[in-house]
Amino acid sequence: FRHILYVKEGGVARVTFNRPAALNSYNTEMLEELRQAFRDTAWDDAVGVLVLTGSGDRAFCTGGDVKEYADLYTKQPHEYWKYMGLFQECHDALRNIGKPTVARLNGIVAGGGNEFNLACDLAVMVDHASIRQVGTMVGSVAAGGATQWLPIMVGDRRAREILWLCEPIPAAKCLEWGLVNQVVPAAGLDSAVDALCRKLLDKFPECMRYTKQQTNFWKDLAWNQTIGHAREWLSL
Repeated sequence: FRHILYVKEGGVARVTFNRPAALNSYNTEMLEELRQAFRDTAWDDAVGVLVLTGSGDRAFCTGGDVKEYADLYTKQPHEYWKYMGLFQECHDALRNIGKPTVARLNGIVAGGGNEFNLACDLAVMVDHASIRQVGTMVGSVAAGGATQWLPIMVGDRRAREILWLCEPIPAAKCLEWGLVNQVVPAAGLDSAVDALCRKLLDKFPECMRYTKQQTNFWKDLAWNQTIGHAREWLSL
């Protein structure tokens, strides 16, 4: 892998967005690598939990690589339809991984980065981080998960505030609103994530898998009803 780190140890697979110079934004090649890692995690019976995080301490993930958008997709917009298909496959692989997933939010969570956070089952956030959607201020729509899942997770009014105002949501408010499960100091982030993983591993895996499938019902419904339209609109 060139753009992610993928390590499996002690029943936990750890996938890391590894483009710190670009604030861990994802490009086409990274999405392909993420899809491959998620599929490997799903098929590996020795793995019981996946942790998704970012490299360094500045950013978890800040969404799509705007340089790639400018250099490629704004000049060849028909290619973006293919890119969005890859993005959809990547999210489907993560959401249908059959095992609990934990977002380790080590820094800025913005745009499509928050959509990866929302796709995970649980989240632990460092106290200096923030979450932000930026679509309506940069000429886009956050229809790769945020418009679908934020109303389910935080309620209608709060979702509109996040999506429409595009203001950073500090960690304490993220916890209050249910965007994350825990907020901890940077020094305690790894221990908090590890403790959560141990609790998840101490469950019957088949029961966990089916409980996850059931719990995903509303997220799956919202996603599958809208992602095809989002792909077409964003491509146009």
